[in-house]
Amino acid sequence: MRDRYLMCSPEHFEVRYVINPWMQGNVALSRNDLAWRQWHGLAEAIGAVAEVERIAGEPGVPDMVFTANAGLVLGNTFVLSHFRHAERQPEEAHFEKWFRQQGFQVQRLAPQLAFEGAGDALLDRGQALLWLGHGHRSSAECAPALASLLDIEVEPLRLVDARFYHLDTCLCPLEGGYLLYYPAAFDADSQARIVARVPAARRIAVTDADALEFACNAVNSGHHVFLNRASDELARSLAAHGFTLHQTPLGEFMKAGGSAKCLTLKLNELRRPAARAAA
Repeated sequence: MRDRYLMCSPEHFEVRYVINPWMQGNVALSRNDLAWRQWHGLAEAIGAVAEVERIAGEPGVPDMVFTANAGLVLGNTFVLSHFRHAERQPEEAHFEKWFRQQGFQVQRLAPQLAFEGAGDALLDRGQALLWLGHGHRSSAECAPALASLLDIEVEPLRLVDARFYHLDTCLCPLEGGYLLYYPAAFDADSQARIVARVPAARRIAVTDADALEFACNAVNSGHHVFLNRASDELARSLAAHGFTLHQTPLGEFMKAGGSAKCLTLKLNELRRPAARAAA
């Protein structure tokens, strides 16, 4: 079964306000024509190995292009986001409408909880586990709420660098149980949690330089990895672990604090079987 991803066309994309450090100094400086070309480049690259579904952008919500933040998909359940910043909250109604039309069962967390979807909630690719980033956008209390709602183990990770404000900017689960991540984005306890859950042979830590190019904000479909840019060292590491790397420039979207993963939301997230207890 081919993977399916949702992308939102960027006709209304621009940097209009500042809600993360990447936006600082970039208000009104994005080029929509170049954003279109970069968006199409990513959509075509992913479309060569997976299905890409599209939702039209809406006026007044320039960050709607970052569909990863729409919510969290698991099976036929869609947990709708509730954005921390007022600038993004109008997106919620547009995404709720689309997912209901597609037949998903739309769920919400308690209204007092900030939750920014698959920007902060990432399903592991080797075990029945949901990684949950908190500290900047999503509330820490989302961890037990998601565990109860989805009947899945949730591992909370505290983010401590404002530049890596969503989990998907600094951590990317890869097929086979591999994990691409930037350790310095997490506090010491969270780094220890990652080490405890993922064997050293399956952890791929990136350098400061790769992290700042949003190398962890990657889309993984099977053995394919799509991202903005990777150093030669990281490219060799991914190849050594069996992954085919696709680099596609996304600089216009990085002005708003997003890259490949932010621009996509996987629609066919299947529940993984729980690990069997040792006999």
